[in-house]
Amino acid sequence: MNFTAHISPYLFFLGQAAGDLWDVGPPLPSSSTSFFPGVDSSSSYSSGRSSDGRGSVSQLFSNVTGSVDDRGTCQCSVSLPDTTFPVDRVERLEFTAHVLSEKFEKELSKVKEYVQLISVYEKKLLNLTVRIEIMEKDSISYTELDFALIKVEVKEMEKLIIQLKESFGGSSEIVDQLEVEIRNMTLLVEKLETLDKNNVLAIRREIVALKNKLKECEASKGENTPLVHPSLTPGSCGHGGVVNVSRPSVVQLNWRGFSYKYGAWGRDHSSQHPNKELYWVAPLNTDGRLLEYYRLYNSMDDLLLYTNARELRITYGQGSGTAVYNNNMYVNLYNSGNIARINLTTNRVAVTQTLPDAAFNNRFSYANVAWQDIDIAVDEKGLWVIYSTEASTGNMVISKLNDTTLQVLNTWYTKQYKPSASNAFMVCGVLYATRTLNTRAEEIFYYYDTNTGKEGKLDIVMQKMQETLCL
Repeated sequence: MNFTAHISPYLFFLGQAAGDLWDVGPPLPSSSTSFFPGVDSSSSYSSGRSSDGRGSVSQLFSNVTGSVDDRGTCQCSVSLPDTTFPVDRVERLEFTAHVLSEKFEKELSKVKEYVQLISVYEKKLLNLTVRIEIMEKDSISYTELDFALIKVEVKEMEKLIIQLKESFGGSSEIVDQLEVEIRNMTLLVEKLETLDKNNVLAIRREIVALKNKLKECEASKGENTPLVHPSLTPGSCGHGGVVNVSRPSVVQLNWRGFSYKYGAWGRDHSSQHPNKELYWVAPLNTDGRLLEYYRLYNSMDDLLLYTNARELRITYGQGSGTAVYNNNMYVNLYNSGNIARINLTTNRVAVTQTLPDAAFNNRFSYANVAWQDIDIAVDEKGLWVIYSTEASTGNMVISKLNDTTLQVLNTWYTKQYKPSASNAFMVCGVLYATRTLNTRAEEIFYYYDTNTGKEGKLDIVMQKMQETLCL
């Protein structure tokens, strides 16, 4: 007997999705007259559950009836249990998966952002490490330099007061008083080292006052040994030339920061207003070439305190051979052998002029100082420019300039090779050239006097606070 079950495909799908709700056994023998052994084909039976947890035919089918047609084929109708597909659970699962996906994307974007921030901070730490290593090798910071200079001056006064006590013949009451004040000054310096370095200004004023008292005391210690100091008015050249250079009295980091290591600064000497104070600072960009920003200060106190500054911008200066004279700034124009005069009141170029035959763009710059082929200088006699030409084979050339038109008034040719000098400056029409002795000392080794045309060798050592010196 053949067995045929008419089951809806949809119901069959549900049965399979529910986990094979019926067991499939071996085919019934053809001689059997019932669907399953022991069950009559026309009988009814109830459902149950097998020990393995899966539904058997006897468990799942209820009230199943069948009949045999004329051909001997068994026919039956099967009614499967009513199982509802969990649509609501699937929707909740899908919503939960969507929420989790959004949270994952959000957290992933945060991770990417943190990775970028870590990279930025890593670079900053590396830069800071390099700067600290440089300072450690240099072993001197700007704040330490300020106080080191003060300590040297105080020690010098201590030595002087000891000498005065030994040689002073009259009453020593004023000497004892000065000694007490100097001791108090030493304690004050040690206290100020823990405070802001701008407090150096106050103590400098007190040092100046003490020095004046010491000079008065030394002058009055004996009538037969009066102190006589040469009296020279500012701008006078009634002396025998440079014989000594004192230690720096001011050590200051420019306002743009530690990375801006090259440039120039000074005080404007105005023959029209000799008592007027105008200080200028012109640091080059970090490339050590482009002069873009400069500042003007109306007093030394403003310069030291970075206050009341007038900041201006140009985009065409090159190198640290800049000078200021009579309220005008003189610069070498970028990528050229030209000189420009900039009016400091308007910050506009008033005049430009080509320096005849001048080499530029590091052709004959100073030793260890780039982009200073054209070095502009100012002294008691006016505006000068120090440079080299191909015709001079790199030796220094000195030209006197008209400070208004920038026309060359006169020119002198020296025998000193410019790239072998570390820098040069002018005093009363005399050129002085320097060279490096070590990281803390420079030597003025050569001079050329434009007044007499004489040149020669010198041996004047001066201290410096940086390895590279721009004069």
